[in-house]
Amino acid sequence: MRAPGANKPRSYQFARKFGKKLFRGVLFDYLADASRVPTTPVLDGGHFPWAEEVRARWPKMRDELDRLLEHRSRIPRFQDISPDQYKISPDDQWRTFVFHGFGHSSELACELCPETAAALAMVPKLESAFFSILAPGKHVPRHRGVTKGMVRCHLGLKVPDDPDHCFMNLESENGTERCQWREGGLLFFDDTFKHEVWNDTDEERVVLLFDFERPMSWGGRMLSRTMMLALRQTAYFKDALRNQRAWERRYRAETAGS
Repeated sequence: MRAPGANKPRSYQFARKFGKKLFRGVLFDYLADASRVPTTPVLDGGHFPWAEEVRARWPKMRDELDRLLEHRSRIPRFQDISPDQYKISPDDQWRTFVFHGFGHSSELACELCPETAAALAMVPKLESAFFSILAPGKHVPRHRGVTKGMVRCHLGLKVPDDPDHCFMNLESENGTERCQWREGGLLFFDDTFKHEVWNDTDEERVVLLFDFERPMSWGGRMLSRTMMLALRQTAYFKDALRNQRAWERRYRAETAGS
């Protein structure tokens, strides 16, 4: 089977390859130097004063998630929205329900999950957010993000009881750090460090995954925003946005009158 996106034009492949090199090169180092919070793999939530108010709303988010999961087969696979993800998830075991991403806020997600949307509205400079749903037995191989201008957070909503078999490893020059989720717990980390995820249990693992602008100096913020603006003009973003909107239309059509 040919992977989604394999027939993209050379210009797409060129932009993807060299765009990553640019983001992870000189610009990466500049943004790290501009950071107002540590550039360690894991960050303390105390650096983000809004975090506790968001965390406190997790039971209502879990209720909304549970209603969605009653129809989990309708929730798209990650690669259905962002074809590049096929490289790390070619099966149907990683599904995503998007609230915000690719320069687009989902009206559908806000309608179906208003409490979650209200909590996300408290996050300053939110860039992306979605329910990340890992099926039992799912392994996501080692991968990394492309820009130091963002911080990633996982809010645990549905976590297996066996932490020894459901975890994420984060790699750095100082070794490997194992991270485990808990329901109602926040995990802040820098996804530019290589990381790998396992759910070797017979239960689903679901987190609310969101990215937001790293606190930085004025120069860092301006550079990061310029980079993201440029990225939104690429096929990587535009294809994903088109796929997301198409899925939303199909969902509305399938559930009309129900």
